[in-house]
Amino acid sequence: MGMISARGREGTDAAGPPRGERVFRLLVAGYAVSSYGTFLNMVALNLFVYETTGRALAMGLFMAVRLGAGFVAGLVAGALLARRSAKSVLLWTNVAQGAVLVPLIAAPESWRTPSLFAVSVVAGSCGTLFMVALRSSVPEMVGEERRGWANSLSVTGRSLAMVAGFASAGVVVSLVGYTAAFAVDLGTFAVCALTVALLPVAGGGKGGRDGAVRERPRRARPRKPVAFAALAAVPGLGLMVALRGVDALGSSSHNAALPVHSAALDAARPALFVSAFWCLWAVGNIAAQQVIQRYGRRTGRSAGAAAFGYGTCVMSTAFVLAFAGFPAAATAVVALIAGAADGLTEVAYTSHLQTLPAGPRAHAFGLSATVENLGFGVGMIAVAAALEHTSPLAVVGWSHGAALVLAAVFLVRTAMTRARRTAPSAP
Repeated sequence: MGMISARGREGTDAAGPPRGERVFRLLVAGYAVSSYGTFLNMVALNLFVYETTGRALAMGLFMAVRLGAGFVAGLVAGALLARRSAKSVLLWTNVAQGAVLVPLIAAPESWRTPSLFAVSVVAGSCGTLFMVALRSSVPEMVGEERRGWANSLSVTGRSLAMVAGFASAGVVVSLVGYTAAFAVDLGTFAVCALTVALLPVAGGGKGGRDGAVRERPRRARPRKPVAFAALAAVPGLGLMVALRGVDALGSSSHNAALPVHSAALDAARPALFVSAFWCLWAVGNIAAQQVIQRYGRRTGRSAGAAAFGYGTCVMSTAFVLAFAGFPAAATAVVALIAGAADGLTEVAYTSHLQTLPAGPRAHAFGLSATVENLGFGVGMIAVAAALEHTSPLAVVGWSHGAALVLAAVFLVRTAMTRARRTAPSAP
Protein backbone atom coordinates (compact mmCIF):
# COMPACT_ATOMS: atom_id res chain seq x y z
CA MET A 1 0.00 0.00 0.00
CA GLY A 2 1.12 3.56 -0.58
CA MET A 3 2.64 5.66 2.17
CA ILE A 4 0.99 8.63 3.83
CA SER A 5 2.53 11.99 3.07
CA ALA A 6 5.16 13.15 5.56
CA ARG A 7 3.15 16.35 5.81
CA GLY A 8 0.02 14.32 6.58
CA ARG A 9 -1.99 16.44 4.11
CA GLU A 10 -2.05 14.43 0.91
CA GLY A 11 -5.29 12.79 -0.17
CA THR A 12 -7.49 15.36 1.55
CA ASP A 13 -11.19 15.20 0.80
CA ALA A 14 -13.13 18.45 0.67
CA ALA A 15 -15.76 17.04 3.03
CA GLY A 16 -13.50 15.43 5.60
CA PRO A 17 -10.21 15.49 7.51
CA PRO A 18 -6.87 14.74 5.79
CA ARG A 19 -6.31 11.13 4.84
CA GLY A 20 -3.37 10.79 7.24
CA GLU A 21 -5.57 11.78 10.17
CA ARG A 22 -8.35 9.38 9.17
CA VAL A 23 -5.86 6.54 8.91
CA PHE A 24 -4.35 7.42 12.28
CA ARG A 25 -7.79 7.41 13.93
CA LEU A 26 -8.35 3.87 12.67
CA LEU A 27 -4.89 2.84 13.83
CA VAL A 28 -5.56 4.23 17.32
CA ALA A 29 -8.89 2.37 17.37
CA GLY A 30 -7.03 -0.89 16.72
CA TYR A 31 -4.41 0.03 19.32
CA ALA A 32 -7.15 0.75 21.88
CA VAL A 33 -8.69 -2.69 21.26
CA SER A 34 -5.36 -4.45 21.81
CA SER A 35 -4.68 -2.25 24.87
CA TYR A 36 -7.98 -3.42 26.35
CA GLY A 37 -6.75 -7.00 25.99
CA THR A 38 -3.39 -6.05 27.51
CA PHE A 39 -4.96 -4.53 30.63
CA LEU A 40 -7.43 -7.39 30.92
CA ASN A 41 -4.57 -9.86 30.78
CA MET A 42 -2.47 -7.83 33.21
CA VAL A 43 -5.00 -8.82 35.88
CA ALA A 44 -5.84 -12.28 34.55
CA LEU A 45 -2.23 -13.37 34.03
CA ASN A 46 -1.07 -12.28 37.50
CA LEU A 47 -3.94 -14.20 39.09
CA PHE A 48 -3.25 -17.18 36.82
CA VAL A 49 0.46 -17.18 37.68
CA TYR A 50 -0.36 -17.23 41.39
CA GLU A 51 -2.98 -19.98 40.97
CA THR A 52 -0.69 -22.10 38.79
CA THR A 53 2.46 -21.81 40.93
CA GLY A 54 0.90 -21.14 44.34
CA ARG A 55 3.68 -18.64 45.12
CA ALA A 56 3.56 -14.86 45.32
CA LEU A 57 7.25 -14.80 44.37
CA ALA A 58 6.33 -16.17 40.95
CA MET A 59 4.22 -13.09 40.26
CA GLY A 60 7.21 -10.86 41.01
CA LEU A 61 9.44 -12.99 38.79
CA PHE A 62 6.85 -12.85 36.01
CA MET A 63 6.83 -9.04 36.17
CA ALA A 64 10.63 -8.90 36.36
CA VAL A 65 10.98 -11.02 33.21
CA ARG A 66 8.46 -8.81 31.42
CA LEU A 67 10.27 -5.60 32.39
CA GLY A 68 13.65 -7.12 31.51
CA ALA A 69 12.40 -8.07 28.05
CA GLY A 70 11.10 -4.52 27.58
CA PHE A 71 14.47 -3.14 28.69
CA VAL A 72 16.34 -5.17 26.08
CA ALA A 73 13.78 -4.36 23.37
CA GLY A 74 14.28 -0.66 23.98
CA LEU A 75 17.99 -1.05 23.25
CA VAL A 76 17.40 -2.64 19.84
CA ALA A 77 14.24 -0.77 18.80
CA GLY A 78 16.05 2.04 17.00
CA ALA A 79 18.22 -0.34 14.99
CA LEU A 80 15.18 -2.45 14.07
CA LEU A 81 13.21 0.56 12.85
CA ALA A 82 16.21 1.72 10.82
CA ARG A 83 15.92 -1.50 8.80
CA ARG A 84 12.20 -2.28 8.86
CA SER A 85 9.09 -0.24 8.17
CA ALA A 86 6.97 0.88 11.09
CA LYS A 87 4.06 -1.03 9.57
CA SER A 88 5.91 -4.35 9.72
CA VAL A 89 6.95 -3.77 13.34
CA LEU A 90 3.42 -2.78 14.38
CA LEU A 91 1.98 -5.80 12.56
CA TRP A 92 4.33 -8.53 13.74
CA THR A 93 4.46 -7.40 17.37
CA ASN A 94 0.69 -7.91 17.53
CA VAL A 95 0.90 -11.25 15.72
CA ALA A 96 3.58 -12.45 18.15
CA GLN A 97 1.64 -11.37 21.24
CA GLY A 98 -1.45 -13.16 19.99
CA ALA A 99 0.40 -16.31 18.94
CA VAL A 100 2.17 -16.78 22.28
CA LEU A 101 -1.22 -16.98 24.01
CA VAL A 102 -2.22 -20.08 22.03
CA PRO A 103 -0.36 -22.55 24.31
CA LEU A 104 -2.11 -21.08 27.34
CA ILE A 105 -5.45 -21.74 25.67
CA ALA A 106 -4.84 -25.09 23.97
CA ALA A 107 -1.72 -26.71 25.45
CA PRO A 108 -1.76 -29.33 28.24
CA GLU A 109 -1.31 -28.20 31.84
CA SER A 110 2.33 -29.36 31.91
CA TRP A 111 3.14 -26.64 29.35
CA ARG A 112 1.51 -23.83 31.26
CA THR A 113 4.43 -22.66 33.44
CA PRO A 114 6.95 -22.35 30.56
CA SER A 115 4.19 -20.84 28.42
CA LEU A 116 3.58 -18.17 31.06
CA PHE A 117 7.17 -17.00 30.94
CA ALA A 118 7.15 -17.09 27.15
CA VAL A 119 4.14 -14.77 27.34
CA SER A 120 6.08 -12.55 29.74
CA VAL A 121 9.06 -12.23 27.39
CA VAL A 122 6.97 -11.63 24.28
CA ALA A 123 4.58 -9.19 25.98
CA GLY A 124 7.45 -7.15 27.44
CA SER A 125 9.54 -6.98 24.28
CA CYS A 126 6.76 -6.62 21.72
CA GLY A 127 4.86 -4.08 23.81
CA THR A 128 7.96 -1.87 23.90
CA LEU A 129 8.70 -2.30 20.19
CA PHE A 130 5.09 -1.45 19.29
CA MET A 131 5.11 1.76 21.32
CA VAL A 132 8.48 2.90 19.95
CA ALA A 133 7.32 2.24 16.37
CA LEU A 134 4.02 4.05 16.90
CA ARG A 135 5.39 7.10 18.68
CA SER A 136 8.43 7.59 16.48
CA SER A 137 6.34 7.39 13.29
CA VAL A 138 3.64 9.92 14.23
CA PRO A 139 5.22 12.87 12.34
CA GLU A 140 5.32 10.82 9.13
CA MET A 141 1.74 9.67 9.62
CA VAL A 142 -0.03 12.94 10.38
CA GLY A 143 2.54 15.69 9.87
CA GLU A 144 4.71 17.67 12.27
CA GLU A 145 1.99 20.21 13.03
CA ARG A 146 -0.52 17.54 14.15
CA ARG A 147 1.70 15.40 16.35
CA GLY A 148 0.24 16.88 19.58
CA TRP A 149 -3.27 15.95 18.46
CA ALA A 150 -2.12 12.46 17.46
CA ASN A 151 -0.34 11.82 20.75
CA SER A 152 -3.36 13.03 22.71
CA LEU A 153 -5.67 10.76 20.72
CA SER A 154 -3.38 7.80 21.35
CA VAL A 155 -3.28 8.45 25.11
CA THR A 156 -7.08 8.81 25.18
CA GLY A 157 -7.53 5.44 23.49
CA ARG A 158 -5.16 3.76 25.91
CA SER A 159 -6.81 5.37 28.96
CA LEU A 160 -10.27 4.22 27.89
CA ALA A 161 -8.87 0.74 27.29
CA MET A 162 -7.27 0.71 30.73
CA VAL A 163 -10.54 1.54 32.47
CA ALA A 164 -12.44 -1.08 30.46
CA GLY A 165 -9.74 -3.72 30.90
CA PHE A 166 -9.31 -3.29 34.65
CA ALA A 167 -13.06 -2.93 35.24
CA SER A 168 -13.99 -6.07 33.30
CA ALA A 169 -11.08 -8.32 34.29
CA GLY A 170 -12.67 -9.59 37.50
CA VAL A 171 -16.00 -10.19 35.81
CA VAL A 172 -14.50 -12.00 32.81
CA VAL A 173 -12.26 -14.24 34.92
CA SER A 174 -14.94 -15.08 37.49
CA LEU A 175 -17.71 -15.72 34.97
CA VAL A 176 -15.96 -17.43 32.05
CA GLY A 177 -12.52 -18.36 33.39
CA TYR A 178 -8.90 -17.81 32.45
CA THR A 179 -9.03 -19.61 29.11
CA ALA A 180 -11.78 -17.33 27.86
CA ALA A 181 -9.89 -14.27 29.11
CA PHE A 182 -6.79 -15.35 27.17
CA ALA A 183 -8.94 -16.01 24.10
CA VAL A 184 -10.39 -12.50 24.34
CA ASP A 185 -6.88 -11.08 24.57
CA LEU A 186 -5.77 -13.10 21.53
CA GLY A 187 -8.76 -11.72 19.64
CA THR A 188 -7.84 -8.12 20.51
CA PHE A 189 -4.31 -8.57 19.15
CA ALA A 190 -5.78 -10.12 15.99
CA VAL A 191 -8.04 -7.06 15.54
CA CYS A 192 -5.09 -4.69 15.92
CA ALA A 193 -2.92 -6.74 13.54
CA LEU A 194 -5.68 -6.78 10.92
CA THR A 195 -6.14 -3.01 11.31
CA VAL A 196 -2.44 -2.39 10.74
CA ALA A 197 -2.35 -4.79 7.78
CA LEU A 198 -5.17 -2.95 6.01
CA LEU A 199 -3.83 0.58 6.56
CA PRO A 200 -1.05 2.50 4.78
CA VAL A 201 1.27 3.23 7.71
CA ALA A 202 4.29 5.48 7.17
CA GLY A 203 7.56 5.54 9.08
CA GLY A 204 10.52 3.33 9.81
CA GLY A 205 13.61 2.74 7.69
CA LYS A 206 12.74 0.17 5.05
CA GLY A 207 10.02 1.66 2.95
CA GLY A 208 9.90 4.81 5.08
CA ARG A 209 9.96 8.31 3.67
CA ASP A 210 13.30 9.43 5.06
CA GLY A 211 15.81 8.82 2.30
CA ALA A 212 18.76 9.16 4.63
CA VAL A 213 17.43 6.28 6.67
CA ARG A 214 16.70 4.08 3.63
CA GLU A 215 20.11 4.62 2.11
CA ARG A 216 22.07 3.71 5.22
CA PRO A 217 24.55 0.89 4.53
CA ARG A 218 23.57 -2.48 5.90
CA ARG A 219 26.87 -2.83 7.79
CA ALA A 220 26.20 0.20 9.92
CA ARG A 221 27.95 0.95 13.18
CA PRO A 222 26.16 0.01 16.42
CA ARG A 223 23.01 2.08 16.81
CA LYS A 224 23.13 2.73 20.55
CA PRO A 225 25.39 5.83 20.32
CA VAL A 226 22.93 7.37 17.83
CA ALA A 227 20.37 7.77 20.63
CA PHE A 228 22.86 9.50 22.92
CA ALA A 229 24.02 11.75 20.08
CA ALA A 230 20.39 12.71 19.40
CA LEU A 231 19.80 13.56 23.06
CA ALA A 232 23.00 15.59 23.25
CA ALA A 233 22.05 17.56 20.12
CA VAL A 234 18.88 19.01 21.68
CA PRO A 235 19.38 21.15 24.81
CA GLY A 236 17.81 19.58 27.89
CA LEU A 237 16.58 16.45 26.10
CA GLY A 238 18.93 14.12 27.96
CA LEU A 239 17.76 15.56 31.27
CA MET A 240 14.18 15.15 30.07
CA VAL A 241 14.70 11.43 29.43
CA ALA A 242 16.40 11.06 32.82
CA LEU A 243 13.40 12.74 34.47
CA ARG A 244 11.14 10.28 32.65
CA GLY A 245 13.13 7.42 34.18
CA VAL A 246 12.87 8.87 37.71
CA ASP A 247 9.16 9.45 37.09
CA ALA A 248 8.88 5.74 36.23
CA LEU A 249 10.46 4.96 39.59
CA GLY A 250 7.80 7.15 41.22
CA SER A 251 5.14 5.33 39.22
CA SER A 252 6.35 2.00 40.58
CA SER A 253 5.92 3.34 44.12
CA HIS A 254 2.26 4.29 43.83
CA ASN A 255 1.44 1.15 41.84
CA ALA A 256 2.89 -1.03 44.60
CA ALA A 257 1.60 1.10 47.48
CA LEU A 258 -2.00 1.51 46.32
CA PRO A 259 -3.11 -2.07 47.19
CA VAL A 260 -1.44 -1.80 50.61
CA HIS A 261 -3.08 1.56 51.31
CA SER A 262 -6.43 0.33 50.03
CA ALA A 263 -6.35 -2.73 52.30
CA ALA A 264 -5.53 -0.52 55.28
CA LEU A 265 -8.53 1.71 54.50
CA ASP A 266 -11.03 -1.14 54.08
CA ALA A 267 -9.83 -4.65 54.88
CA ALA A 268 -13.19 -6.13 53.88
CA ARG A 269 -13.04 -4.58 50.39
CA PRO A 270 -9.33 -4.12 49.63
CA ALA A 271 -9.85 -3.50 45.91
CA LEU A 272 -12.35 -0.67 46.38
CA PHE A 273 -9.93 2.25 46.77
CA VAL A 274 -7.60 0.98 44.02
CA SER A 275 -10.43 0.59 41.51
CA ALA A 276 -12.00 3.95 42.32
CA PHE A 277 -8.65 5.73 42.21
CA TRP A 278 -7.68 4.38 38.79
CA CYS A 279 -11.11 5.08 37.34
CA LEU A 280 -10.93 8.71 38.50
CA TRP A 281 -7.32 8.93 37.29
CA ALA A 282 -8.47 7.81 33.83
CA VAL A 283 -11.32 10.34 33.81
CA GLY A 284 -8.84 13.12 34.58
CA ASN A 285 -6.46 11.83 31.91
CA ILE A 286 -9.16 11.73 29.24
CA ALA A 287 -10.41 15.20 30.21
CA ALA A 288 -6.87 16.56 29.86
CA GLN A 289 -6.61 15.07 26.36
CA GLN A 290 -9.76 16.92 25.31
CA VAL A 291 -8.26 20.19 26.54
CA ILE A 292 -4.95 19.46 24.79
CA GLN A 293 -6.68 18.68 21.49
CA ARG A 294 -8.80 21.86 21.64
CA TYR A 295 -5.71 23.90 22.51
CA GLY A 296 -3.88 22.44 19.54
CA ARG A 297 -6.75 23.18 17.15
CA ARG A 298 -7.08 26.75 18.39
CA THR A 299 -3.40 27.70 18.52
CA GLY A 300 -1.69 25.25 16.17
CA ARG A 301 0.81 24.51 18.96
CA SER A 302 1.56 21.42 21.03
CA ALA A 303 2.59 21.06 24.67
CA GLY A 304 6.33 21.60 24.99
CA ALA A 305 9.19 20.82 27.35
CA ALA A 306 8.06 23.26 30.04
CA ALA A 307 4.61 21.63 30.12
CA PHE A 308 6.31 18.29 30.73
CA GLY A 309 8.24 19.71 33.70
CA TYR A 310 5.28 21.46 35.30
CA GLY A 311 3.03 18.48 34.63
CA THR A 312 5.52 16.18 36.37
CA CYS A 313 5.55 18.47 39.42
CA VAL A 314 1.74 18.50 39.65
CA MET A 315 1.45 14.77 39.01
CA SER A 316 4.06 13.76 41.61
CA THR A 317 2.53 16.07 44.22
CA ALA A 318 -0.94 14.65 43.55
CA PHE A 319 0.22 11.05 43.91
CA VAL A 320 1.83 11.85 47.26
CA LEU A 321 -1.33 13.61 48.47
CA ALA A 322 -3.41 10.57 47.46
CA PHE A 323 -1.84 8.69 50.41
CA ALA A 324 -2.19 11.53 52.92
CA GLY A 325 -5.50 10.30 54.37
CA PHE A 326 -7.74 13.11 53.16
CA PRO A 327 -11.53 12.63 53.06
CA ALA A 328 -12.89 10.65 50.11
CA ALA A 329 -14.10 13.71 48.19
CA ALA A 330 -10.71 15.44 48.45
CA THR A 331 -8.89 12.25 47.42
CA ALA A 332 -11.20 11.94 44.41
CA VAL A 333 -10.17 15.44 43.29
CA VAL A 334 -6.52 14.51 43.82
CA ALA A 335 -6.96 11.40 41.62
CA LEU A 336 -8.53 13.51 38.86
CA ILE A 337 -5.64 15.99 39.03
CA ALA A 338 -3.08 13.17 38.98
CA GLY A 339 -4.68 11.72 35.85
CA ALA A 340 -4.87 15.08 34.10
CA ALA A 341 -1.24 15.91 34.88
CA ASP A 342 -0.14 12.41 33.84
CA GLY A 343 -1.91 12.88 30.51
CA LEU A 344 -0.24 16.25 29.96
CA THR A 345 3.24 14.91 30.68
CA GLU A 346 2.73 11.95 28.33
CA VAL A 347 1.72 14.14 25.39
CA ALA A 348 4.32 16.85 26.06
CA TYR A 349 7.16 14.32 26.42
CA THR A 350 6.24 12.32 23.33
CA SER A 351 5.68 15.45 21.22
CA HIS A 352 9.07 16.87 22.22
CA LEU A 353 10.96 13.70 21.28
CA GLN A 354 9.16 13.72 17.95
CA THR A 355 10.91 16.99 17.04
CA LEU A 356 14.05 14.94 16.37
CA PRO A 357 14.86 14.00 12.75
CA ALA A 358 13.40 10.68 11.61
CA GLY A 359 16.69 8.74 11.77
CA PRO A 360 17.70 9.35 15.40
CA ARG A 361 14.10 9.70 16.58
CA ALA A 362 13.46 5.95 16.80
CA HIS A 363 16.77 5.43 18.63
CA ALA A 364 15.83 8.13 21.14
CA PHE A 365 12.42 6.55 21.74
CA GLY A 366 14.10 3.16 22.17
CA LEU A 367 16.55 4.56 24.71
CA SER A 368 13.68 6.29 26.49
CA ALA A 369 11.76 3.00 26.73
CA THR A 370 14.86 1.32 28.18
CA VAL A 371 15.28 4.08 30.79
CA GLU A 372 11.58 3.90 31.73
CA ASN A 373 11.66 0.11 32.11
CA LEU A 374 14.83 0.36 34.19
CA GLY A 375 13.31 3.01 36.46
CA PHE A 376 10.09 1.06 36.93
CA GLY A 377 11.88 -2.26 37.48
CA VAL A 378 14.38 -0.92 40.01
CA GLY A 379 11.56 0.98 41.68
CA MET A 380 9.39 -2.10 42.08
CA ILE A 381 12.22 -3.97 43.83
CA ALA A 382 13.12 -1.05 46.11
CA VAL A 383 9.51 -0.17 46.89
CA ALA A 384 8.50 -3.77 47.65
CA ALA A 385 11.35 -3.98 50.17
CA ALA A 386 10.58 -0.56 51.66
CA LEU A 387 6.88 -1.31 52.13
CA GLU A 388 7.81 -4.11 54.54
CA HIS A 389 9.09 -1.52 57.01
CA THR A 390 7.69 1.89 55.96
CA SER A 391 4.25 3.39 55.41
CA PRO A 392 2.91 3.81 51.84
CA LEU A 393 2.91 7.61 52.32
CA ALA A 394 6.62 7.65 53.17
CA VAL A 395 7.57 5.34 50.30
CA VAL A 396 5.57 7.29 47.72
CA GLY A 397 6.81 10.55 49.23
CA TRP A 398 10.51 9.87 48.76
CA SER A 399 10.17 8.29 45.32
CA HIS A 400 7.95 11.02 43.88
CA GLY A 401 10.02 13.55 45.84
CA ALA A 402 13.02 12.54 43.75
CA ALA A 403 10.97 13.22 40.61
CA LEU A 404 9.96 16.62 41.99
CA VAL A 405 13.58 17.61 42.65
CA LEU A 406 14.72 16.57 39.18
CA ALA A 407 11.68 18.26 37.61
CA ALA A 408 12.65 21.52 39.35
CA VAL A 409 16.20 21.18 37.96
CA PHE A 410 14.77 20.51 34.51
CA LEU A 411 12.48 23.57 34.66
CA VAL A 412 15.40 25.81 35.69
CA ARG A 413 17.46 24.38 32.83
CA THR A 414 14.60 24.98 30.39
CA ALA A 415 14.10 28.57 31.58
CA MET A 416 17.82 29.32 31.24
CA THR A 417 17.87 27.91 27.71
CA ARG A 418 14.83 30.00 26.73
CA ALA A 419 16.41 33.12 28.25
CA ARG A 420 19.61 32.61 26.25
CA ARG A 421 17.64 32.22 23.05
CA THR A 422 15.59 35.37 23.59
CA ALA A 423 18.40 37.56 24.94
CA PRO A 424 19.52 40.30 22.48
CA SER A 425 22.83 39.67 20.77
CA ALA A 426 25.82 41.72 21.90
CA PRO A 427 26.71 44.54 19.45
